[in-house]
Amino acid sequence: MNAKIIFNYFTTLTDAQKQQFMALEALYQDWNQKINVVSRKDIDELYLRHVLHSLGIAKIQQFNEGAEILDVGTGGGFPGIPLAILFPKTQFTLVDAIGKKIKVVQEVIDGLALENIKAYHTRAEDLPGQFDFIVSRAVAAMPTFVHWTKGKIKKDSSHERKNGILYLKGGDLTEELKEYRNAQIFDLPEHFEEDFFDTKKVVYLPQKFKI
Repeated sequence: MNAKIIFNYFTTLTDAQKQQFMALEALYQDWNQKINVVSRKDIDELYLRHVLHSLGIAKIQQFNEGAEILDVGTGGGFPGIPLAILFPKTQFTLVDAIGKKIKVVQEVIDGLALENIKAYHTRAEDLPGQFDFIVSRAVAAMPTFVHWTKGKIKKDSSHERKNGILYLKGGDLTEELKEYRNAQIFDLPEHFEEDFFDTKKVVYLPQKFKI
């Protein structure tokens, strides 16, 4: 599966964006042989399982020019790198506690010449600053994730949707989200037709959430 799956769902990409998306596969294939950041099984379906999945957030929320987005536990750069390609005028900060993963992320950023990303080997709790939205992909249960990111969300919103967390999750979230009555769940099969997305969701937690 190649980058065309991205182009099918995002039809207004510039030629430069298309080139960047197409370049992802070779970069990850190369670096994954040196430092394993994507499972061997998934690397052949990079565009479906990682790139398009990451872009599911964009089907729920568009990011404004100048907005600041934090990707916590980015791993190999997901969802941050695909979102940064899609929103070149939005600023992204990617963090992960595992140094070798951030090394790969930085190499991919450099390989794509992305100027709207900064990547740091650190924990979210130790990162200074605040952000409009925090994005991530199932790095922890929601109560844990909320604890990690406490105090990291700006109070003043510049988007129609209030600042908060946009979290890619799967399966039954009833128990995990029972404390968060204002959480909204968006089903990705409403946006993507592939079977992979059957149980995939984006959870939106507004800035004034209960802890």
